[in-house]
Amino acid sequence: MADKKSRDEAVVVIGLGRFGGALAAELVGRDIEVLGVDRDAKNVQEFSGRLTHVVCADSTDPDALTQLGVAEFGRAVVGIGTDIEASILTTSILADLGVPDIWAKAISLQHSRILERVGAHHVVQPEHDMGERVAHLVTGRMLDYVEVDDNYALVKTKAPRWADGRTLGELGIRKKYGVTVVGIKQPGGRFTYATSDTVVNSGDTLLVAGETDKTERFAEET
Repeated sequence: MADKKSRDEAVVVIGLGRFGGALAAELVGRDIEVLGVDRDAKNVQEFSGRLTHVVCADSTDPDALTQLGVAEFGRAVVGIGTDIEASILTTSILADLGVPDIWAKAISLQHSRILERVGAHHVVQPEHDMGERVAHLVTGRMLDYVEVDDNYALVKTKAPRWADGRTLGELGIRKKYGVTVVGIKQPGGRFTYATSDTVVNSGDTLLVAGETDKTERFAEET
């Protein structure tokens, strides 16, 4: 690490399985310096040359992480999957080392709670989150769905036929449904910021934000 700025922006990814490996590769693709750590030599070999640095080490060993200079990194991601004990121990060590921004993968709600207790600042449950997202898409008329906070979602859906040729101001969608149309895209075009003067046509795609149940209700109207 050349200077403090580069250290703060760099990320250490521990666990180069399917989740951690994909995340590390994506970060490198965004020109972010990444140190990949895994105790499986096969995973290390697979990512050798693809990441900025790759090391075979036991992340449950505090001395190993100290020698790697992990404490100098601004962010860390614990992508360890099925080995819950290793996931928890690694997260705890990172917290003890004072890493300021720790992300950790959990495979269950209980695992998630433990990770938060031992020092993770952010916990993600990829399988759960993806399952929830797909469930919304399968059971509704949404084109895409992202829950950005508890009970608050961003939904992509087709414009309802009854909105054809009318402005958002005339439609009164926020008053009627309690959601906000934040973007609109015509067929073959790109999303643009939506205002009260924006005209909606049948076939347009809308980007709608609001409480989860309200966005679902609006999507059902399309």
